[in-house]
Amino acid sequence: MNPASSDTFSVWAPAAEAVGLVLDSPDADPVPMHRAPGEAGARGWWTSDVPREPGRDYGFVLTGDDEVTDPRPDPRSTRQPNGVHGLSRVHTVDAARWTDHAWTGRQLAGSVIYEMHVGTFSGAGTLDGAIAHLDELVELGVTMVEVMPVNAFNGEYGWGYDGVAWFAVHEPYGGPDAFQRFVDACHARGLAVCLDVVYNHLGPSGNYLPVFGPYLSAADGPWGSGLNLDGPDSGEVRRYIIDNALRWFAEFHVDALRLDAVHALHDGSAVHLLEELAVEVEALSTHLGRPLSLVAESDQNDPRLVTSRECGGYGLTGQWDDDVHHAIHAAVSGERQGYYADFGSLDALRKVLTGAFLHDGTWSSFRGRVHGRPLDTGRVPGSRFVAYTLTHDQVGNRAAGDRPSMTLSPAQQLAKAAIVLCSPFTPMLFQGEEWGAGTPFCFFTSHPEPELAEAVRQGRVREFASMGWDPDTVADPQDPETFRRSKLDRAERAREPHARILDTYKALLALRREHPELSDPWLDGVRVATGSEAADERWLVLHRGRLALVVNLGTEPCRVPIAGTGLLAHDATVDQDEVFCAAYGFAVVRTT
Repeated sequence: MNPASSDTFSVWAPAAEAVGLVLDSPDADPVPMHRAPGEAGARGWWTSDVPREPGRDYGFVLTGDDEVTDPRPDPRSTRQPNGVHGLSRVHTVDAARWTDHAWTGRQLAGSVIYEMHVGTFSGAGTLDGAIAHLDELVELGVTMVEVMPVNAFNGEYGWGYDGVAWFAVHEPYGGPDAFQRFVDACHARGLAVCLDVVYNHLGPSGNYLPVFGPYLSAADGPWGSGLNLDGPDSGEVRRYIIDNALRWFAEFHVDALRLDAVHALHDGSAVHLLEELAVEVEALSTHLGRPLSLVAESDQNDPRLVTSRECGGYGLTGQWDDDVHHAIHAAVSGERQGYYADFGSLDALRKVLTGAFLHDGTWSSFRGRVHGRPLDTGRVPGSRFVAYTLTHDQVGNRAAGDRPSMTLSPAQQLAKAAIVLCSPFTPMLFQGEEWGAGTPFCFFTSHPEPELAEAVRQGRVREFASMGWDPDTVADPQDPETFRRSKLDRAERAREPHARILDTYKALLALRREHPELSDPWLDGVRVATGSEAADERWLVLHRGRLALVVNLGTEPCRVPIAGTGLLAHDATVDQDEVFCAAYGFAVVRTT
């Protein structure tokens, strides 16, 4: 039995000589804890006879090597009402508050995802504030809301990827009760919920896990120390991660988890953490009677992540596909710096639309090595790859947080959207994309520690200077105005050209719902024809059964010989034997 599931206080601290339980106040005298009986005690668990009463504040004092710590929050704390440095508070999700009893879930295949950041999605910047705009997403045609991380981090606002209390919901967002209300409100509208979780690193402020045990590995990753997934005592660390994932599904009723940067999960075990997690999530899905999905962010272009375990893969449900983004964005925008260097041609776009990856065992000039692994399109459907024209990363990790809408015309934005929404992949939109939002989405932080704040500020300048960006264009992440400017301005929705962009997004999503050809996930049935780039013919035809998307990716009008009936057109006209497209115009036709 895992003592963490008991009704009394417990904590894993394998190296501690003694552990004390502090109740109600950090100045209270600690109540001695004892090693758990049997195998749990041998694994390093401590327990007490004090019941976990809801609403009670508590912390742990650890003694070891002649040192005694101040009270520290529980690594499995379910609420941090006074911030990540304060005492934990016992919180239990109230099952009686749920109204989603008829909710049967939603699988990833066939979904349309919408990525949102709670702090900037609404003026209030809270989960309750987000609820007020859910009906807009339903009207748009979205079926799954992906929420950037809500686990507790230090400071008032930030992206959430520097969380340190993984089991707690960030208090400025409304805390755990507000997240329960949010999920319940989504389900009431037929919207599934995907929660972004970070298991590859912890934030720099409030990370007390090393005080309790060997949670971290000796190897540093790109964001600091990674997790101890295969070293001594790693079994309890793996259990910590898996229990966290299962809690979001079982207690908070979420439908999917987006696993941040799984390429940074260094695990030499015979059974990788991701496979172990997939096995346990599948078992929970069977018990709950609704689909539960795991969607990875990976930089490896390795289809084994989403290949079934029966075929030798890890068995995850899906993964983000940056190659699709890069191919579309570079083809439309003309950008070729950094990782866009190998993208931009029609051949590159054709390859990703039919095989998910550009780099599938090919040379990557950005990496200076061969990258990726080929996809078996007969075994792995395209619906397991999430495709998008932008994400929080692709916008926020630009120096000024500038969206494509700030440099691309409405026609260019819609050409990109048409390709994604008519593709065989699972489409995802980023908040405000659907109306070409004119507000930036910057990288912002609110670290209260001056030294950490300055380190983050200077780190951003150095990072972009190495890529050739002017340091004067880098948004100061610690400036409160950087955060405020990143909030959506919904008044734009009613103004041109935003209203026309929004209407076109709705029409494209309606087509995807109405025509099964557009949601057919199998890549081996996709055909792509292109004009000759040598002859300056930058048009593309994406065939999906009897439907075809014709799109002009050039700056000059073009005529594409294809016979059919027009279903939707933007800056294009459909004649009997051809489609005429203005610059970046597109049309969806039923071929004859």
